[in-house]
Amino acid sequence: MEPLIRNISDTARWVAMYRAEESERPDALFKDPFARKLAGERGEQIANAIGFAKKNSWSFVARTYLLDEFIAQHIKQGFDMIINLASGLDARPYRMDLPSSLQWVEIDLPGIMDYKESVLKNERPKCKLESIRLDLSDRQARQVIFQQLNQKCKKALVVSEGLIGYLDEESAETLSSDLSDQPHFRRWVFDLMSPGLLKLAQQEMGSFLEAARAPLKFAPKEGETFFLRYGWKCLEAKSQLKTAAAIKRLPDDMVAVAGYPEPEGPKGDWVWSGVCLFENIK
Repeated sequence: MEPLIRNISDTARWVAMYRAEESERPDALFKDPFARKLAGERGEQIANAIGFAKKNSWSFVARTYLLDEFIAQHIKQGFDMIINLASGLDARPYRMDLPSSLQWVEIDLPGIMDYKESVLKNERPKCKLESIRLDLSDRQARQVIFQQLNQKCKKALVVSEGLIGYLDEESAETLSSDLSDQPHFRRWVFDLMSPGLLKLAQQEMGSFLEAARAPLKFAPKEGETFFLRYGWKCLEAKSQLKTAAAIKRLPDDMVAVAGYPEPEGPKGDWVWSGVCLFENIK
């Protein structure tokens, strides 16, 4: 019997479904008119089958909302390139209000890129869009691409939504170093979870992801400071739980939890996820 999630690319269909559901609300925080079509029947099937994720779909909404905010802020600050690693079925170049001069680069596996382009073939991006088909685990190949992109920009924001948790520690180390080696890659924003949340997610969703050979496995015990030795200083870490409460997407029975003060520094056993902004200090 075929597994529900067949491969890592199916996780993009899954998450697109949560964007579709938010977009269809009368009080939507963002509008992604392409999300439902990108998710397709399989994305809807996965989203409905994984109860833990469906119950906590607010976290995906908060993540998208926060990343949209960070991207918009950096464009206003004069960043001239957005580099989206493991871009999946992200449609921000088509749905966000972006300057036509902005360079947007998306990088992902050929299969998922081909699928997205087939769905969006009649749509026009709002900015200069470049799509690069690349397995990011190929370190030599990605280093070449990173060097080429560094030469094309003055201030780049790197975005990696839903990527870091699937890496192992060594892969996180080398990716961090390869990115910070590029002096024009000035900022990096991504979602990060605590060891406590990783343990819970593995318990609740591990069987689905392991069947697809895409297990969640990375949540550094040092938290954001893990990346400091690889050239990245954390400027800001925004809790998805507290953000979901602020934007009124948190279930009523969790609102009180959002009011608890969070521990400073590493979260350890705390069940925490957030979107973190880093600055290149090399």
